[in-house]
Amino acid sequence: MSIHVEKITKTFGSQKALNEISFSINKGEITGFLGPNGAGKTTMMRILTTYSNADSGLALVNNFNVLTESKKARSSIGYLPEHNPLYLEMYVGEYLSFHASLYRIAKSRIDEVIDKTGMVPEAHKKIGQLSKGYRQRVGLAAALLHDPEVLILDEPTTGLDPNQLIEIRKLIRTIGKEKTVLLSTHILKEVEAMCDRVLIINKGELVANSTLAELRADNDQIIEVEFDYRVEEVLLNRLPHVKSVRNTSGFVYEIAFGTGQDMRPVVFDFAHDNELKTLQLSRKNKNLETLFLEVTS
Repeated sequence: MSIHVEKITKTFGSQKALNEISFSINKGEITGFLGPNGAGKTTMMRILTTYSNADSGLALVNNFNVLTESKKARSSIGYLPEHNPLYLEMYVGEYLSFHASLYRIAKSRIDEVIDKTGMVPEAHKKIGQLSKGYRQRVGLAAALLHDPEVLILDEPTTGLDPNQLIEIRKLIRTIGKEKTVLLSTHILKEVEAMCDRVLIINKGELVANSTLAELRADNDQIIEVEFDYRVEEVLLNRLPHVKSVRNTSGFVYEIAFGTGQDMRPVVFDFAHDNELKTLQLSRKNKNLETLFLEVTS
């Protein structure tokens, strides 16, 4: 395992930011780390990167204990924090040279990461002259300088325009062919486009841990129905195979069923038997967005 977390707990005052979190990430996986604001994602990432200590539990990165072998763990991690710390007055090469000196890395490595991150056309500029997308590339290049086995990225696509998102997505997927990548983001479509696995955390609890392949193969379905009148959710919960019911707006309901059978006729019959009109009735397979809403709402 590249990352192994076992019953990690972290408390700030009276607030439990992480409550016995456990998960493992295999070598070579790109894993999306999701959750609402304040769920505990950044706290977990800071523990994995040795910037913060857990109150209890075990965290291993490349089999190094992040608490007792922090120096060895750090040497195998490349970290891009949410607020990418850059010196805007420095040139790209100058900034990377500074990082290389900290790691005692040969300066020849700088040209390698500049090429790998697609920064050759902008490498002669000061960082302050670069677009947000290229500044993120500088941060990724700095994280890759010492050739770490694990890359941890906290909100790497925040503030990027659609074209920049596509570029950074391609870059992360390329890096993921050689490295284990753990990234947090609020953009669910980016996770579906980039990641092999997804972890979802809510209020300090791990509420989902699944590969994207498992999610796509899930037989669960969502029926979206709009009636002409409000319905008590307890009645909808009595339908066969129901897993959850959510009133999304007005008289619109999303009903999750744990079966591959098309449940639209069942919902239609329910409306007829209860003298309701169905203004719309549609089926959609479970995706990351519906899973996220289901486990965090």
